[in-house]
Amino acid sequence: MPSNVKDLFSLQGEVAIVTGGAQGLGEQMSIALGEAGAQVVVADLNLEKAQKVASHIQSLGVDSLALCVDVTKKEAVGEMVEKTLERFGKIDILVTSAGVGQWMKAEEMPEEDWKKVLDVNLNGVFLCCQAVGREMIKRKKGSIINISSMSGLVVNTPQAQSHYNSSKAGVIMLTKSLASEWAPYNIRVNTIAPGYMETQLVGDLLKEYPDYADLWKKLTPFGRLGNPEEIKGPCVFLASPASSYVTGSVLVMDGGYTIW
Repeated sequence: MPSNVKDLFSLQGEVAIVTGGAQGLGEQMSIALGEAGAQVVVADLNLEKAQKVASHIQSLGVDSLALCVDVTKKEAVGEMVEKTLERFGKIDILVTSAGVGQWMKAEEMPEEDWKKVLDVNLNGVFLCCQAVGREMIKRKKGSIINISSMSGLVVNTPQAQSHYNSSKAGVIMLTKSLASEWAPYNIRVNTIAPGYMETQLVGDLLKEYPDYADLWKKLTPFGRLGNPEEIKGPCVFLASPASSYVTGSVLVMDGGYTIW
């Protein structure tokens, strides 16, 4: 256990996988892990964007690999793990950031929309945790950071998104369950629950309801949306030795939204 504070936050020599790592919050966390010294596998459906992020991380002086991965496919997740082990020989950190969002009234929601959101946001997280967790168990070491949302703790307003809220609440309970099961193997499992962040995903949703942003800001003590770069610190903290006694936690970063 490092005694120097700078060393506590260092990820030098560590190997990380970030799903959804080519855009939005995932991109910022991929870069943050690289800046802290980790070698990073940027896994995303958009390989071109993943390659750009990996190239940027390599410019920092650490190795990085871009992979096209559909987290809802068990075989694809297995290949992601295999290719990571072939390139780097181990996996120390997993960040599950791949996710989708949608606004739709429950009474009007087609079954396929419900299943798609749950499949990516919850099933995909489980498949990645399971596959990577097996490797971490062998080494009795690892840190898993699942990206949930404040929407797993409260019901957002005014938009209707019961499928999204349910998926993120599931991620929170999955995180706690895995933390309990895998603590004997020295594997820490935590989740970051962001509030409203100025990502492309949120921007795309706001195109249809532009007035929502002003309402969200009024409901947030800080009076603003979060900058995607603000997730970098929490991610590095949970990935590093600085959080060595932290597991099963929900790190809420929402500008205070959930305290009102």
